[in-house]
Amino acid sequence: MRVTKADKWIVNPLQKFINNSTTSGIVLFSSALIAIIISNSPWSTQFHDLWEIEFSIGFDGHFITKNLHHWINDGLMAVFFFVVGLELKREIVGGELKNPKNAILPITAAIGGMIFPAIIYLAFNPTGETSDGWGIPMATDIAFALGVLYLLGNKVPLSLKIFLTALAIVDDIGAVLVIAFFYTSDISFISLATGAIFLLILIVSNLIGVRNTVYYAIIGIGGLWLAFLMSGVHATIAAVLAAMTIPADVKVSEKIYIEKMNTLINKFKNEKPNKSSTVTNHQLHIVEDIRMYSKEALTPLQRLEHIMHPFVAFLIMPIFAFSNAGVSLSGDVLSQISSTVFFGVFFGLIVGKLMGVFGVVSILLKLKWVKLPDGMNKLHLLGVGFLASIGFTMSLFIGGLAFIDKIYIAEAKMGVLFASILASIAGYYIIRIANKKEVELG
Repeated sequence: MRVTKADKWIVNPLQKFINNSTTSGIVLFSSALIAIIISNSPWSTQFHDLWEIEFSIGFDGHFITKNLHHWINDGLMAVFFFVVGLELKREIVGGELKNPKNAILPITAAIGGMIFPAIIYLAFNPTGETSDGWGIPMATDIAFALGVLYLLGNKVPLSLKIFLTALAIVDDIGAVLVIAFFYTSDISFISLATGAIFLLILIVSNLIGVRNTVYYAIIGIGGLWLAFLMSGVHATIAAVLAAMTIPADVKVSEKIYIEKMNTLINKFKNEKPNKSSTVTNHQLHIVEDIRMYSKEALTPLQRLEHIMHPFVAFLIMPIFAFSNAGVSLSGDVLSQISSTVFFGVFFGLIVGKLMGVFGVVSILLKLKWVKLPDGMNKLHLLGVGFLASIGFTMSLFIGGLAFIDKIYIAEAKMGVLFASILASIAGYYIIRIANKKEVELG
């Protein structure tokens, strides 16, 4: 195969960068860091004013008007939640959550890791407007957590990666439910009923065998998402529901696919080449057949997830972080980090997640109701407890839903950022030590 200079110096290094599991976390962190730097620069006012610019969409006199910040959180983040929904369905259909026995441990850890942070937050903020932020420390940022884990290289047990992924996915389910039931505005039941009709259309389309992803995009965005946007129920919920309707079955089984590929490749071999850079007409048809069968051997769900993941990881999430992580470290920083909102978020993430993940699982291990996956020890589990404390994307997102007052939002951001940085460092070094030594605590 001929490798061009563009492939060697641009395309291949870029593909390697995108496919590296750590890079999405690095890009996400860099976006947040740049936002913080600009927020504390002479351009701070212009930076914050940028997100207040209003845009409208609509036709025939009917428009929806929101500022740029809301379009990012309601629109772009809906794409993020759509990919989250695809991941959830894949795990339920054929992943770690398919087998109830394998799912018990991460589900228990995730539930504990949601309940205890909320309790700790409410201990600092039992009443008043600030109590609305109890959902902020409940969430785990899967991209950051896995990014830190993959920085440790191949020495990390595969079982640890699977456990953290499954835990974070269950955590995402919890976060979606919390947003759906607790962080919604006044509900328009007419819009919600309209959304339900579009959801029913998507479900029926799946059942009768419609597999065209463009069709699902048109109905999902133009119908379901738009109806939810106007209903008062957060529009990101529509994205998760739409993802659950994407077909997860194949048209060509693995056995038939292998047979077809062997036949087509042999046909391609037996074709007489035309001794040029182009293929013959017969070879072209054979390659088209290979592409068609390859497409039908994959589920639409997996194809969409594979295509959209880099787009979400390297564009949508960095834009979200850039627009939401800006915190002014002005003279008010001391009051921000000494507020009950900051303490609730910070200790909710750091202490609450540890109590929920490490504490609850340790009790279950002591009672011999569960056992750790092969290759994991309790020091690994402690490290996972810290990595689960990395809230970032989801925590910042819920913080924007929980509060209207910009002071509370800034205090919550400070709590998320401080906790996520501390959790990243602690989780990294604890798991690094656990990889070097065979350690069993307790």
